Amino acid sequence: MFDLVAGDSSNKSTLYADLRSAAGAVIAGEHDAIANMANVAALIWHFLPDLNWAGFYRLIGDELVLGPFQGKAACIRIPLGKGVCGTAAATGATQCVADVHAFPGHIACDAASVSEIVVPLSYEGRLIGVLDLDSPLPARFDDEDVAGLEALCTAIAPALAD
Repeated sequence: MFDLVAGDSSNKSTLYADLRSAAGAVIAGEHDAIANMANVAALIWHFLPDLNWAGFYRLIGDELVLGPFQGKAACIRIPLGKGVCGTAAATGATQCVADVHAFPGHIACDAASVSEIVVPLSYEGRLIGVLDLDSPLPARFDDEDVAGLEALCTAIAPALAD
């Protein structure tokens, strides 16, 4: 069906461009948000090194509810404003955390996670959820990851909105 090969992880700009292109290919023509989240989570898992969790939380009512992901079982519901995911959703700002143990109110779904990045997903001014990536490495994520993942979220958001 698809033969997508992750790019060179030493060049993040190219890697994220390749990831956006691959994501566009797997969601093209598909209107089911859950199916699209599942495929994008799988792509992220294969494209980006040093992750121990990659997936989505969907905004349902006034809380984030676990969506498609790759990694160990995770927290199912996260209140807005709580933990890294809830903070990203409540503020509408990407949270790039070098050490989750130093983040006030961090919710530990996997004790192996040390750093985390969470990008809000919005479409037509409406929050639809967040993209959450965890790593067992400290300070795994940087400004290039923020830019690359924000661009990815902007590109895929229309296919993730219900």
